[in-house]
Amino acid sequence: MGFFQSTFVRALGAALIAALGITSCARGSSNATSPALPSLLSPATGSGSGGSSKYISHVVVVIQENRSFDDLFATFPGADGATEGLEKLPSGDQYVQLKQVDLDSPCDWGHSWQTYIKDWDKGKMDAFNGEGGGQKCPGKAGTAVYQYVNPSEIGPYWTLAQQYVLGDQMFQTQGSGSFTAHQDLIAGGTILNPSQTESLVDFPSERPWGCDAPAGTVTSLLISDPPKKLTREYHKGPFPCLSYETMRDLLDAKSVSWTYYSPPEPNGTGSLWNAFDAIQAVREGPEWKTNIRNSTKLFDDVKHNKLANVSWVVPDDVNSDHPGVTKDYGPSWVASVVNAIGESNYWNSTAIVIVWDDWGGFYDNAPPPFMDQWGGLGFRVPMIVVSPYAREGQSGSGLVEHEQYEFGSILKFIENVWGLGQLGTTDKRATSIIDCFDFTQQPRQFQKIGSSYSRAFFEHQKPSYLPVDSE
Repeated sequence: MGFFQSTFVRALGAALIAALGITSCARGSSNATSPALPSLLSPATGSGSGGSSKYISHVVVVIQENRSFDDLFATFPGADGATEGLEKLPSGDQYVQLKQVDLDSPCDWGHSWQTYIKDWDKGKMDAFNGEGGGQKCPGKAGTAVYQYVNPSEIGPYWTLAQQYVLGDQMFQTQGSGSFTAHQDLIAGGTILNPSQTESLVDFPSERPWGCDAPAGTVTSLLISDPPKKLTREYHKGPFPCLSYETMRDLLDAKSVSWTYYSPPEPNGTGSLWNAFDAIQAVREGPEWKTNIRNSTKLFDDVKHNKLANVSWVVPDDVNSDHPGVTKDYGPSWVASVVNAIGESNYWNSTAIVIVWDDWGGFYDNAPPPFMDQWGGLGFRVPMIVVSPYAREGQSGSGLVEHEQYEFGSILKFIENVWGLGQLGTTDKRATSIIDCFDFTQQPRQFQKIGSSYSRAFFEHQKPSYLPVDSE
């Protein structure tokens, strides 16, 4: 499959929209996104480092859980948000108002490949009401997933977006859940074979999700055979101890330091709830003891000048935004991470990228702009870029960036900063998030982000030993 330039894809998408008479499926949207292009089109764009290596020597990727863009930023000024969406009913589609809700929620809505395809409904974005909510919320979701969180409940996120860069066109690499999403954030994809027709999807049959899984654990696959449609092979994939390349390989080759911070995992194996648990070279090698650290150690590493060049940071379950947690710690936890770096010597050389791993089953108005042979792009999730060099809006305020991104865009930025080369997965086609930075401006002075819970609260917090996600 060849890779097309982004301008070509936008032009082709516009032509298809005009020819087919397709319109946006959500009203109340300030910047409607084009419907999905035909299956197996894979656009490619690229941008250089833009001199970022002269200014950035630390990148910290903070990974939150299970929220669509509209769920957190539906009413953010200047962003492509919606306050109503389409609900699919036997009598036909109808618009429903998105309800303002609290952040903590008892319902863990479905967010697998099958529910993604159902929600997407060939670009209509009208079938989110068919989600299931698990044991705590049996039955179909109905209008419950047509919601947005009260901005006062997520004040730190809005403050960060108002001061720095909010990306309102960040899409998941794949329409799938947290297992593959966290893999995508270290590898740009979960492709298993040289012909690139098999990729992992959803989550392993047992936990933990990795080389520590019980014997007999299997994964699920997406199989593409162009021009046929994608097919899902449930629990017919390999044991989740994988050998494909990740950013670890590129970073090690250039002697660029890295750390993956994650919480203790619940099954008593001694490993951590960690994407690299599924990467055999790390899990069964010496880096498992040197490069994998408990999330709470980030604060100590920043304080004692031990921050690696590249870091991934995953919260404890109770500090995540995952539905069903019934806690409101997430925004404060993110603020504490940002404040720790912002108030340290690392501030002037750091880019912090805050991203949510999947849509969590919640409504979003923006159809994924294309469908490729690996089940992506997935749905839209929020991204906030925090840096002294983050682009500014008018009068030094924050900026809403409308460029189309995917998880490979974050990896591409890291690759370009240190001249690592490419993994050759979705990082090859992705547009780097370099557009979120302006290295000609004077570096901003950090202003502490207010929050309900202090950094000390999280530094002294005991681990919950709960899994960050179960789907």
